[in-house]
Amino acid sequence: MHNILAHVATWIISVISAMGYGGVALLMAIESACIPLPSEVIMPFAGYLVSTGELNLFWVATAGAIGCNLGSIPAYWAGQYGGRAFILRWGKWVLIGEDELNKAERFFERFGSFSILIGRMLPVIRSFIAFPAGMARMNLWRFHIYTFIGSWPFCYALALIGKHLGAAWNNDPRLHAIMSKLDIVVVVAIVAAGAFYVWHRVRGMRKH
Repeated sequence: MHNILAHVATWIISVISAMGYGGVALLMAIESACIPLPSEVIMPFAGYLVSTGELNLFWVATAGAIGCNLGSIPAYWAGQYGGRAFILRWGKWVLIGEDELNKAERFFERFGSFSILIGRMLPVIRSFIAFPAGMARMNLWRFHIYTFIGSWPFCYALALIGKHLGAAWNNDPRLHAIMSKLDIVVVVAIVAAGAFYVWHRVRGMRKH
């Protein structure tokens, strides 16, 4: 798992380093298209490049939000044209079951279009919120406006964290020693959380 995460992170870093803002938009588009690519790695590294002066924080967040809009289009269309049957048939490949679908529908019934604003600021949920928006046939222009408005502060916050961590990393050599000691703890935590999530989702889907 550590090697997989390392390879994913290396690829993300190489894409952003080579393409700049375009790379940020591309990677966030992939994440918003329901492909498990962690925005928690994408945006903080972009923020690190802000700390080195290679990128600008405002434009990094903007590129990330644009990517979220672009990547949400296929998920929105899948919900609009495929509907419940499509998600029940294919959702298992991204661990989306009937329970998640029912919750998403109830969430939309309660909050309506503002569900996009809220959902885009929440990890994990933000990657799949376009499905129920499409199923509800939410106005496409409103969907994109709310997606951008909800995604921008999320992208900005993660990039800002990366900027501050990058500045501390470059200015304080003691941080290198601390992070190297925490590395194994972080990896174990990620593996445990991921394993629990997968186990919980598979167990829940088998009941149905």
